[in-house]
Amino acid sequence: MGKLIVALAFWLFSEAALHAQNKYLVYFKDKVGSPYTVSNPTQYLSNRAIQRRQKQGIGITEREFPPNPSYLQSLRDLGVKVLYKTRWLNGALIETDAATLTQVLGLSFVKGMEGGGDIRNARIAVEQLSDNKADKFGTNSTDGYGFSLNQVQMLCADSMHLAGFRGEGMLIGVLDSGFLKANQHSSLQAVFSESRVVGTYDFVQNHTNVYDDDKHGTNVLSCMAANTADTLIGTAYKASYLLLRTEDALSESKIEEAYWVFGAEYADSVGVDVINSSLGYSEFDNPAQNYTPAQMNGDIALCTRAADFAAAAGILVVVSAGNQGNDPWQYITAPSDADSVLAIAAVTPAETKASFSSVGYPSDTRIKPDLAAQGTQVVVADPNSGKFSFSAGTSFAAPLLAGMAAGFWQANPSLTNMQVIDYLKRSATQANAPDKLLGYGIPNFKIAQALAGQCANVRCVPASVTVVKP
Repeated sequence: MGKLIVALAFWLFSEAALHAQNKYLVYFKDKVGSPYTVSNPTQYLSNRAIQRRQKQGIGITEREFPPNPSYLQSLRDLGVKVLYKTRWLNGALIETDAATLTQVLGLSFVKGMEGGGDIRNARIAVEQLSDNKADKFGTNSTDGYGFSLNQVQMLCADSMHLAGFRGEGMLIGVLDSGFLKANQHSSLQAVFSESRVVGTYDFVQNHTNVYDDDKHGTNVLSCMAANTADTLIGTAYKASYLLLRTEDALSESKIEEAYWVFGAEYADSVGVDVINSSLGYSEFDNPAQNYTPAQMNGDIALCTRAADFAAAAGILVVVSAGNQGNDPWQYITAPSDADSVLAIAAVTPAETKASFSSVGYPSDTRIKPDLAAQGTQVVVADPNSGKFSFSAGTSFAAPLLAGMAAGFWQANPSLTNMQVIDYLKRSATQANAPDKLLGYGIPNFKIAQALAGQCANVRCVPASVTVVKP
């Protein structure tokens, strides 16, 4: 009788597992028979996204086509729920059970899937997941007031503002873990009252509200968009923003990389000029999903591939290098290993490397990270108190630099995204001797402007003058 009970229990467990609804990222073999065409890109891209490509001489190819609708319908006909689709990787995130997945993988147009199963936490029990993610972003905050002059002036963004380049007309997509109470913080009031948040989406929860989750995105956004005189002025406080939640702060799995892909593609289709992402991936809750340092070569990680596709579409992609400098991993994380993005390291207010800032791989012939900005004692908006706090992490170095880069591009609209990267590198403190700690170093707006042939339009700001008020 005991054996019968055990057998019955096992059968019930097996049946439950067979019919459990899991999530899988499946890829298709081709885009044959697609109803989309190169000659009519408005079917899948906004006019702004098309204009970005035209401006930089980037042709529209089949890669921009959404997956074939007939393929998606075939999945639905099997009872599969299609959650999101990816143009660049030609696939879809689906929700189904293991039995139906077998049918999906047997379809003639299906190439395979990402990883070895459920993209969230394949081959690991839920009770094994870590619930201690408080330090996921490597930030250290304390209550208090501070002044943002140093973090702005380090990049010469104060001169950029005085010259009239504060991000006007630029659209920045922010991929993060949530923007808690960003729409209520006083320092961000102008962004909302002037309707410069052009859209929001939460890819984790599949809805439009991004203001009730994690605060990290609010901290990050404030580095660019805040405008509180004598306390916090962002580097692109007149730009417009697209706020996208792609990260679940309470877990770490490859599905978050998939959300990053969907977020980047959405940002592209809307027409962003710049993507800032203060997120990084290397090790996951399920060790079976972990990347190895050798895989951080610019070609393998899911979000890394998407970051390069975003750059190929003419977007300037700025990402944090990572906060693993003091950890056993110590190296940069995806997508900062992507070839065509700016991976940003962190420095102290004295312009020395922050100890936690991730470094490049010794065997990598490329220079990574690429550039650096202030990443300790950074003044950010604190959504919990409604005031401000000091924070640390490459999470904040990246948006500070992204905002400056947006202003530089505003000042030089004829440049391509790759030319912007080149001028910023050439303007930086280690331009003549880049290394694997800070890359080319800290960029300088005035020097970049001079290199771009626009020096006559720049007025220098003496060190004793505070950031100009709007």
